[in-house]
Amino acid sequence: MLNLNQKESYSSCGTKGTRLAKLAILPLVALALAACQSASSSPQQPTAVSVSVITASIEKLAMTTELPGRTQAYLVAEIRPQVNGLIQKRVFEEGSEVKAGSILYQIDPAPYQAAYDQAMAAVAVAEAKIPPARSRVERFKSLVAIHAVGQQDYDDAVSALQTAEAGAASAKAAMETARINLEYTSIKSPITGRIGRSSVTVGALVNAYQGVPLAVVQQLDPIYVDVIESSADILRLEKSMESGQLRQDKEATRKVKLILEDGSVYPLEGTLQFRDITVDQSTGSVTLRAVFPNPDKILLPGMFVQAMIEEGVNDQAILLPQQCVSRDNKGNPFTWVVDQDGKAEMRFLQLDRAIGDKWLVTKGLTPGEQIIYEGSLKLRPGTTVKAAPVTQAGA
Repeated sequence: MLNLNQKESYSSCGTKGTRLAKLAILPLVALALAACQSASSSPQQPTAVSVSVITASIEKLAMTTELPGRTQAYLVAEIRPQVNGLIQKRVFEEGSEVKAGSILYQIDPAPYQAAYDQAMAAVAVAEAKIPPARSRVERFKSLVAIHAVGQQDYDDAVSALQTAEAGAASAKAAMETARINLEYTSIKSPITGRIGRSSVTVGALVNAYQGVPLAVVQQLDPIYVDVIESSADILRLEKSMESGQLRQDKEATRKVKLILEDGSVYPLEGTLQFRDITVDQSTGSVTLRAVFPNPDKILLPGMFVQAMIEEGVNDQAILLPQQCVSRDNKGNPFTWVVDQDGKAEMRFLQLDRAIGDKWLVTKGLTPGEQIIYEGSLKLRPGTTVKAAPVTQAGA
């Protein structure tokens, strides 16, 4: 049996062993806790954002510009009387087509017919004086040679003949004037076209070359379209040509298309005729004139239209869908590009104009770069992305 001292010795040893075991475990626990803290404090790998991308590419683009304009009649004739008188008859129907030379109004011809008849009679009287005067000159010519009459008598006979001939010529001129005035009583159309409303009725008194026209005839086929282009745009176009950014096709640049007031496209193409050489000081613009066929008279004078004119061809054009372009707080356009490390990069752009549902990019993109088309709402600069080509349906 163990004595009391032995028991105390065993008890003391057991306590010390337990303490030593606990002390041995403490470093292990600390290491485990440190490992857990290290594991929890280590950053997690970022999740890649899935995006759809398109590839920037170069294409050949015909550059067009839309310019406002108005239609103008090809020919305009304001019908005015050339003699005084009463309107006896109106021959045409308002709004109808008239031919060149057709009678529009008839002025009472009676006084002009009488003046013409009187002028004819005056011609007959004047011409009747010529034969006896000529006979007298011939007789005096032979007599003066033998000194049967004086030289003065002969000279008087010659003068009388010349006076008679001049009188006949004057009478004929007066008769021609009377004939012309008689013809002027029939007011005719100088051109073929459509005539508008009449400003006078039968029985109205009109004056020669009066200020207010009786009617207006306009030729509508073909028809002019006058468009306005700012001088700044003309300078920009010339600089683009000089730099080689645009190549001009002379045949194509002469063709013009029209967009009507209701938004429809006029079915026939026109031809650009000329550009005015003077800049309007009040608007800073230049007038361009195009001519269009108008067989169905769809275009009427004064209509507002939009003319589509080709400026040239851009052989190095990069077009970007408008969906890919956003703007910052200052309004500067930018797009998201996938860089070589597979991360999103904000790229600021320089845009020229909208072409349909796309933007023409002049600076900021390189052919072959991947442009984020869908999925840009969650992006920040440097965000890792998982890029996949956009489907044909979404492009």
